[in-house]
Amino acid sequence: MPVKDVRTVYCSGAVFCPEEVKAMEEIARALEDAGYSTYLPHRDGMEAFVLNAVNNPLANLLVFRPIIRFLSKATFALDIFQILESDYFVFNMNGRVPDDGGAFVAAVAFTVGKPVVLYKRDHRTKLHGNDNAMISGLSFDFSPVREPARIPGEVARAIGRCRESRCGPGGMPPSVKINVDLGREVWESLQRFKAPGSTAGPMDFYNELAEACEASEAYRLRARPTI
Repeated sequence: MPVKDVRTVYCSGAVFCPEEVKAMEEIARALEDAGYSTYLPHRDGMEAFVLNAVNNPLANLLVFRPIIRFLSKATFALDIFQILESDYFVFNMNGRVPDDGGAFVAAVAFTVGKPVVLYKRDHRTKLHGNDNAMISGLSFDFSPVREPARIPGEVARAIGRCRESRCGPGGMPPSVKINVDLGREVWESLQRFKAPGSTAGPMDFYNELAEACEASEAYRLRARPTI
């Protein structure tokens, strides 16, 4: 049954091959058919730019290293921003081990009080048939959903459980807030670059990101020399 208010679900998981990309898009489609909005990092975020830059044969040249560095910082900040902006979180655990980046952002979502739903159809595990409790414990019942069609219903149940327990998003530590602030600027730049009719090229986008990173408190904090 579709939800009345459009809420956004951040969908995370490995996207290193066409089959993994297809699985993530299937999850997003199931949620969108149920009335949710979705955020897929490989579709909506910085991942395509990062992969194109890193896989470029010129990426190892000294002149391109600052671009790669800024892309990494911008990608991290954008993901933190999108987690805080999204209402709910779904983590696809499929793989020999769950995707490490996905596990990180799922833990961030859990920490800031977002309802987390786990999804897994892969029977591989390193713990005698059990998933690592430090990941499965991010959900309410230590149990992943096994079918994409059941994910929207599990998101709705997670919302109810979150309300019952009176848990919810809390305040942001300063280190999180400065990355959220940078992530918001990255998101706005990305939307301008992808807007219909935009004449900006990739280098224009990279230069804009570099300026945003250099002007941010997140960058200054990381670049500050230790005493």
